[in-house]
Amino acid sequence: MESELAKQGEGFGEAPEGSFRGLVRDAVRYWEVRRVIYNAALFAVCVVWVVATWPHFRPAFTWWAVPPMAFLALVANVCYSAAYLVDIPMQQSGFASVWRNRRWGLWVAGTVFAIVLANYWIADEIYPDVH
Repeated sequence: MESELAKQGEGFGEAPEGSFRGLVRDAVRYWEVRRVIYNAALFAVCVVWVVATWPHFRPAFTWWAVPPMAFLALVANVCYSAAYLVDIPMQQSGFASVWRNRRWGLWVAGTVFAIVLANYWIADEIYPDVH
């Protein structure tokens, strides 16, 4: 009886809410929307650095700089995906309902950490090497 009620609430092609596929679907819906804001924040950090120190960074704008910058953007997005390593197990735990209401804290902490790391990387690794 209970499984029939669970099946009635499912849409076409959707997994039951408590299944692993349902948990992954919930995680993707939550995190991927916020990935856009995360990337925009990191892009804004780069733009502020370039605008604030424009004469210094002008020589760095060459086609040879594109692959390293694309690689750093890829690394930032791989690091963002680490949220799934925390989110999915927490959804399977006894704290799932509390976690779903407070996982924004993980997003804020991760985004702030990424912004701090991007500032450090630009200031310490990239800025001194541009001539």
